[in-house]
Amino acid sequence: MSDSRYAIYFVPAAETPLYRAGAALIGYDVYTGKRLPFPGGLAFSDGDWTALTREPRVYGFHATLKAPFRLAPGKRAEDLAAHVVAFADGGQGVTITPAVRTIGSFAALVPDAPSPALNRLAADSVRAFDAFRAPLNDRDRRKRLAAPLTARHRENLERWGYPYEFEDFRFHMTLTGAVAPACQESVLACLQTELAAIEGRPLAVDRIALVHQPDPDSPFHLVTSAQLSDP
Repeated sequence: MSDSRYAIYFVPAAETPLYRAGAALIGYDVYTGKRLPFPGGLAFSDGDWTALTREPRVYGFHATLKAPFRLAPGKRAEDLAAHVVAFADGGQGVTITPAVRTIGSFAALVPDAPSPALNRLAADSVRAFDAFRAPLNDRDRRKRLAAPLTARHRENLERWGYPYEFEDFRFHMTLTGAVAPACQESVLACLQTELAAIEGRPLAVDRIALVHQPDPDSPFHLVTSAQLSDP
């Protein structure tokens, strides 16, 4: 089976301040597939910040709507891309207010309050694209089951290929990998400074994107995106 994977993301438009800031902070542009320099004046060395952002750099600056999956036998990437456009034609955007927070050990932009509409968008995405998803292989199943999962998580994993769906979904735009507890306060302060013009202001989740990872050693890059109707 191919190691090529696809995913359905929210990726802000390339020209928006949010995307420019987020992509620079993780050092990668999912639109061009190229590394980016970090913002000047970070309160961390380039080496430390490179290590802190290694994991999100693989995925690009985004929020996941349907987690990475391999194409099912007989399914074509061209048809998947067309389905993204069709889904967006019938979908509606959502407006949230973003805040920099920690989720477990990593930092991310998250809505400052629960959003049922956003959760519905994610749930609809999970269902709408599942026909394109190949069943989990044994390697991926073992990897997921190595984490502590509830019975519901395991049910989601078997049915949808990912544990944290529906009631367990949490919209987030990842900014770092795991941060040691002693460093979390300083990392959050750094990110809040860099995103001061964005945090607390309305953000339209107004598009969906198809992204592709050709192999495990490559980062994801954007294939196509489509506009949702106005929130």
